[in-house]
Amino acid sequence: MKIKYIVYTLIIVGVGALVYYRISENSAKKNEQGGGGKDGKKPPMSVNGVVVAPQEFSNTLSLSGSIEANEQVEIRSEVSGIAEKIFFTEGAKVSQGQVLVKINDVELRAQAGAARTRQNLAAENERRARLLLQKEAISQEEYDIASADFKTAQAQTQLINAQIAKTSIRAPFSGTIGLRNISPGTYVTSATLIASLVSSSQVKITFSIPEKYASQMKLNSKISFTVAGTTQNFEAKIYAIEPAVDVATRTLRVRALAQNSDGKLLPGTFANVALPLEKVDGAFVIPTEAIVPIQGGKKVFIAKNGLAEEVMVQTGTRTDKDIVVLSGLKAGDTVLTTGVLTLKKETPVKVSVTKNAKP
Repeated sequence: MKIKYIVYTLIIVGVGALVYYRISENSAKKNEQGGGGKDGKKPPMSVNGVVVAPQEFSNTLSLSGSIEANEQVEIRSEVSGIAEKIFFTEGAKVSQGQVLVKINDVELRAQAGAARTRQNLAAENERRARLLLQKEAISQEEYDIASADFKTAQAQTQLINAQIAKTSIRAPFSGTIGLRNISPGTYVTSATLIASLVSSSQVKITFSIPEKYASQMKLNSKISFTVAGTTQNFEAKIYAIEPAVDVATRTLRVRALAQNSDGKLLPGTFANVALPLEKVDGAFVIPTEAIVPIQGGKKVFIAKNGLAEEVMVQTGTRTDKDIVVLSGLKAGDTVLTTGVLTLKKETPVKVSVTKNAKP
């Protein structure tokens, strides 16, 4: 009997110990979830933050553009014929109006001689008809026919002379002539590319900007740009702005003009454009990592009385590191910049204030 009582006693003690252990374990977990402190509160979360203050914000857009010649044209012949003489050297400078190529015009000159003969005969017939009309020897209709014949012959002569003039292919503007694609004796037509003429003492820089910056574009504004192969900064002045935004890309095309007297800028190359935008006074600038995108907008966390508080904000211009807040913040607010994805409303925080964001 004694053994039986001893066994029962051991069982009761074991069950009691197990119950005590489970109660203690659950209590420890509750304390851990509640903060583990003596008062049951969660310890504050260590975060970084910045104190916002109004400041001047100056943004610069980095864009890709293309360099184009101020004037560029493909030299072609308006008339067909044999290229009799070539008067330019590849890669040389040419002046406006300079003859570049001469097309054989023997046949046209022969046609011009025949046309002048017909014109002279028609002119004499018109003169005689006019005298006879004054004497009332012929009718007005007969004189009109003679006059029309003279005018037709005159127009035919002018047409042939115009064709002869086109056999001398001239430079439409001063510039540098490119590589020629023909030789003396080549039969050329309007489809034959003779050479390219480029005027690059000034060059155009064409680039596109997002539509939200369209209202900030102004004529005569200065931009800076660089090109591959050199660290030199070049300057240009905006002289033309597209009157409408491209619907497909939602961008606005802008064109600037740069001096290129030393020829360092080659048409067809890319340019890295730095476009300064308008300065904003009294802007609140915060690091971009402080912004939390949510459905329907954006929010930030600010520290208030040791707790994290959510604030809905509207943002404007954004750079690589900073973003301008248009509404939602006021001077003196401490915006949290770390741990924002894990923060919740009224989470206790311990803030280490860092240096204010600079534009």
